[in-house]
Amino acid sequence: MSKENFIYGLRPVIEAIMAGKEIDKVLVKKGLKGGPLSSEMMGLVKNTGIPYQYVPIEKLNRVTRKNHQGVIAFISAITYQHIEDILPFVFEQGETPLVMVLEGITDVRNLGAIVRTAEGTGVHAVIVPEKGSAMINEDAVKTSAGALHKVPVCRSSNLANAIKYLKESGLYILAATEKSDLMPYQADLKVPLSIIIGSEEKGISRTILELADEAVSIPMKGSIASFNVSVSAGMILYEVVRQRQVEI
Repeated sequence: MSKENFIYGLRPVIEAIMAGKEIDKVLVKKGLKGGPLSSEMMGLVKNTGIPYQYVPIEKLNRVTRKNHQGVIAFISAITYQHIEDILPFVFEQGETPLVMVLEGITDVRNLGAIVRTAEGTGVHAVIVPEKGSAMINEDAVKTSAGALHKVPVCRSSNLANAIKYLKESGLYILAATEKSDLMPYQADLKVPLSIIIGSEEKGISRTILELADEAVSIPMKGSIASFNVSVSAGMILYEVVRQRQVEI
């Protein structure tokens, strides 16, 4: 891991937050006692909504053996945006919104590949959860062929609330799950739309799935249980493109 991916030490992390650096998450040693400096750092982390996690010191030492003082912050390769700022603009431009919601995509290459396809199919924004999602680092950007610098990525502390906002804004919520008998081409994808994609291992959680207006699955002919998640996302996105081009 390169030095550019993370910073360590109480004072450097404090200065990075105060300078407005985009931080993916902060690892904090369990039981950290750093006096006023530690309290200041944690206060900044919480007030700015940066995801943080208390971990054993061994985990910190695996990242760096230098004097990290019990704290390491991972710097994001992109600047996150807010869906509340993006969606009204899309409507104002007279475009039909297309938003991706990614739940539990923890592999940086899958995340990058999905965003690469999203950029090529006209997706207006991608929403990811603060926790339980792949960090957007140099590997993710490289896999996306730079698309992560072009497609707005919105990080949400509550994915369910973000989806409710999309619904209230008039978007139809479509979930991709093998539990459905409906094929993507059988659904109306020309409407303002948000597509939820879950992880290959766990799929979409029940809480999020219940918010969907409809669910679709991709038919399979082989014996393998499922497609790669980025491939599945691509299939559904290009069905959106097909339907919307036919409509035009």
